[in-house]
Amino acid sequence: MNYSFYIILIPVILFSLTIHEYAHALVAHRLGDDTAKDQGRLSLNPLVHLDLLGTLLLFIVHFGWAKPVPVDPRNFRNPKKDMLLVAIAGPVSNILTAIAAAVVLKAVFENFAVILPGSGVDVAVRMLVWFIYIGIVLAVFNMLPVPPLDGSRVLYGLLPDSLAYRYARFETYGIFILFGLFLFGGKFLSYFIFVPVGIFIQTCNFSPSELEILVRAMNP
Repeated sequence: MNYSFYIILIPVILFSLTIHEYAHALVAHRLGDDTAKDQGRLSLNPLVHLDLLGTLLLFIVHFGWAKPVPVDPRNFRNPKKDMLLVAIAGPVSNILTAIAAAVVLKAVFENFAVILPGSGVDVAVRMLVWFIYIGIVLAVFNMLPVPPLDGSRVLYGLLPDSLAYRYARFETYGIFILFGLFLFGGKFLSYFIFVPVGIFIQTCNFSPSELEILVRAMNP
């Protein structure tokens, strides 16, 4: 087992999950709901956000989730619109993290012509690559329109009221749909989630030699 791989991956996953849930809690707080804050979730402490199953899946299949942030829509001025903003805040935070990691990674490549395996720069590059990967994966996976993922809240906020309330009735069955996708829709999930990672990497305009380093950095 390559323990150095997990030494790099664990802090990336913890930070990515934490910033995702913190963004939910922060936007809810700014919009007038302090439910998450009162329960200690307006925090950058990863321990208050971790969901055991969601975290394990991130290590095993490289997509997962954290413990949902509690939100009370009754505290919002415009519950439907504000819930949409709270929901989308998590995926947006992960995309911004991926963009920041890509910018720093480009700067590293521009300033280090040679990156020696096992060096501090090599470790930094590996972490930045995983920040990009995990950030995009979390954002895309959580935007699936399946309760309780963020995408379901966003879709609810976009639908007309009559359709939104009908859609909300599927909340109870969301977790079963997710497990069905894990068990029987692996190819769909892989395509839906991993293709955007490749598109994001392409937009970063890395050179062929830099792409080779990125591929190596992903290997345990």
